[in-house]
Amino acid sequence: MQAISVLTVTVSLTTVFWWPVEQPAQPAGFKHAGVVEAWHDYRDRLTFGKGQTLALVDDGCRMSMPEWQAVMPDGRPKVRVTYDAVDGDNDPKHEGRGYHGSTIGIPSSVNHGGKWGVAYNNQIAVVRVNECCHCSINDSRKSLAAALQWVLDHHREYSITTVNLAPVDDLEHGSPVATEIDAKLEALRKANIWVSAPAGNHKFTNGISWPACQLSCFAIGAVRPGSSDVVHLDRHEKVALLVPASATSSSNAIACGAAIILREAIEKSGYDWSKDGTTLPDAMMAIFQKTGAEVADPAVEGRVFRRLDLAAALKHVF
Repeated sequence: MQAISVLTVTVSLTTVFWWPVEQPAQPAGFKHAGVVEAWHDYRDRLTFGKGQTLALVDDGCRMSMPEWQAVMPDGRPKVRVTYDAVDGDNDPKHEGRGYHGSTIGIPSSVNHGGKWGVAYNNQIAVVRVNECCHCSINDSRKSLAAALQWVLDHHREYSITTVNLAPVDDLEHGSPVATEIDAKLEALRKANIWVSAPAGNHKFTNGISWPACQLSCFAIGAVRPGSSDVVHLDRHEKVALLVPASATSSSNAIACGAAIILREAIEKSGYDWSKDGTTLPDAMMAIFQKTGAEVADPAVEGRVFRRLDLAAALKHVF
């Protein structure tokens, strides 16, 4: 069984036992986003990801990493399934310039070596979609569409509820770009599967990367992790939510973990999500937005975003 640390504080003759907690994968960001508070406040009501699988759609993965070889305390492997949408096989190893997918699952899902991701009890599906996360639309549109179709075909089999669509084309799109992935994204939204993507990391204020700019894909931006909310990196009115992190890829990973936890909370509480959206992902985003802190963008007068507060979202649902 995985060891956990217990913090004790002695006051006079009374010993106070605090809830045992592992080290957050990104301590400052998790605290800022209400993740650590959520772990503590709902430890008796939520499993923090058990029974749900997150599809990591990126440039492959070094599967020999201990984090992805890990078996969780209840005997489930952290990695439930793998697929390579480029080659059409089950080996998602990095090829060429690939590197990013080996670590993008850490903030959302790690449960190894005393470190926890947001939804630390989930499982992951590793899906390779291109050579490198920094991609072009033309080089990635067909394989990305194939990857999303694979999720549509297998989401029930593998309990996939959430998709981290990690690639970025590093361009400043002020509107969607018609590609083969659009129908897949719409189908996934209608199937109540959360799909989100990072906005990008170039300090753009008039547009965001593809595929985050697409319809039926939530675009996730960032505030600097810490005590105050300062928006940074790429943003546009299409950005649905800000999350504390130094890069929007980590912001999106945290958002995916938060979506897994909120989904479980809605199910456990019996909350009627239909009053918040026409699909469950739409409703979850609406809950994150209404319970999140307001963040004004100093670069664009009148533009206001919402920043993730997972603990506040769970409190609203319960």
